[in-house]
Amino acid sequence: MADGFAWWQSGVIYQVYPRSFQDSNGDGVGDLPGILARLDHLETLGVNALWVSPIYPSPMADFGYDVSDYTGIHPLFGTMEDFDRLLAELHRRGMTLILDFVPNHSSDRHPWFQASRSSRSDPKRDWYIWHDPSPDGGPPNNWLSEFGGSAWEWDAATGQYYYHAYLKEQPDLNWRNPALREAMLNVLRVWLDRGVDGFRVDAIHHLIKDAQFRDNPPNPGWREGMSPVRRVIRLHTVDQPEVHDAIAAMRRVADGYGPDRVLIGEAYLPIDQLMAYYGADLTGFQLPFNFHLLSTPWEAKALAALIRTYEAALPPGGWPNWVLGNHDRSRVASRLGAGQARVAAMLLLTLRGTPTLYQGDEIGMTDVPIPPDRVQDPWEKNIPGLGLGRDPVRTPIPWDGSPHGGFTTGEPWLPLGSDHDRVNVAAQAADPSSMLALHRALLALRRAEPALSVGRYDPVSAEDDVLAYERRHGTGRFRILLSLSAEERMVDAVPGGAHIRLSTHLDRGGEPVSGILRLRPDEGVVIGFDDKGKGGE
Repeated sequence: MADGFAWWQSGVIYQVYPRSFQDSNGDGVGDLPGILARLDHLETLGVNALWVSPIYPSPMADFGYDVSDYTGIHPLFGTMEDFDRLLAELHRRGMTLILDFVPNHSSDRHPWFQASRSSRSDPKRDWYIWHDPSPDGGPPNNWLSEFGGSAWEWDAATGQYYYHAYLKEQPDLNWRNPALREAMLNVLRVWLDRGVDGFRVDAIHHLIKDAQFRDNPPNPGWREGMSPVRRVIRLHTVDQPEVHDAIAAMRRVADGYGPDRVLIGEAYLPIDQLMAYYGADLTGFQLPFNFHLLSTPWEAKALAALIRTYEAALPPGGWPNWVLGNHDRSRVASRLGAGQARVAAMLLLTLRGTPTLYQGDEIGMTDVPIPPDRVQDPWEKNIPGLGLGRDPVRTPIPWDGSPHGGFTTGEPWLPLGSDHDRVNVAAQAADPSSMLALHRALLALRRAEPALSVGRYDPVSAEDDVLAYERRHGTGRFRILLSLSAEERMVDAVPGGAHIRLSTHLDRGGEPVSGILRLRPDEGVVIGFDDKGKGGE
């Protein structure tokens, strides 16, 4: 810890989706040696921590989120020796590694489930969620799978249904069973003993289900074209009160390895419900993921209201965090356009709290259309045509303009974007005005100025499509002006004694500011005040 702040508070997390980061052996799928080979890019970019999506043995029904061995490495990604080398090299560079932990469900190929379904009397039967049929012989209730259809799968051999919140190949674990809970906590210990720095905990709000197995109420707001799972309100299948006991147990395990281990929780919930995931007296997740930038209208007043609401809801001592993209949601540049994607990067990297950056967003990658014969995502296969498929945001990073973008010497598992001859790391590294150059500059400024990483947040205004706020820490004081307009805006910036430290256009560094400032279309600026000593805490 430095200046009273932990690395996960002052740093920036970068999500690596291993299948699409870098392939080292020509099989078209990224791997651990590939990540190791590209660490120079991440170090130069300026991120502090790598969150690596699942690399465990898996039948890949859901691309690694169906785990068949929680303490191994899938041969597709390499070996445990490859993992150890990556971890050691990250630590040598002063970087940290966060693993994906998938506690809600395993693969149906996991030995635990094989034992569980072998007999009703097997000791591991209760490690999963089994239930008798309803009186008519159908599923026990109306619970639905996130990936379409009933969440119950009939097992003829034992005459019961098992529950799966996702695919039938992903049976849910029963965290009400003490032996199962302890086995999963031991998984954390195995990786912590190996030296990992923390975990991103997948789908945590699904972890506990209603003990009475009551039907979910119908959703009056559901309409054709929406995901079928939204036909019901998930009152009895997500965000159950007992989940917080399980999270606290995970936290006790992590804390046993020192105060620098971090737990990050994935829960798509309203802000008031999300706050409970910090835990009583902050004994839950240090960082319950805040996904609200993904769905808030891209308007100054709406963003200002979100920031205000989120900051006000944080429990005393709770640390904020922000997410603009991940492996499940449309890319920033596709949602907002290339110009506003640069403004969004400045927002993400200057707000108070820990930012998470998704691989490829630093070069402005967009969603890639996937031909029907190349679709991989089971969600799209199960529910086609609703735009639920995640393949378009999981395509490989292009490192250069070669036919396969320097990602692989073979055939990539998903196609690269048609613009990868221009939108690639090498081309942008050579362009001083590129999206990559902007990210490097933003991250360098954030590292150099504690006010922009750990300083307090003060709202200023949200008028005329311009969001304005300040960050302060010690003698450092900055004002951030973000134009969310494709037209020029004139802003009453500051009373004088300030300079532009950075523009999203990367051409105004050092320009003095006094009075009215002209913001060009799609421009954001970071203004540094010259009145050192008046910043305040």
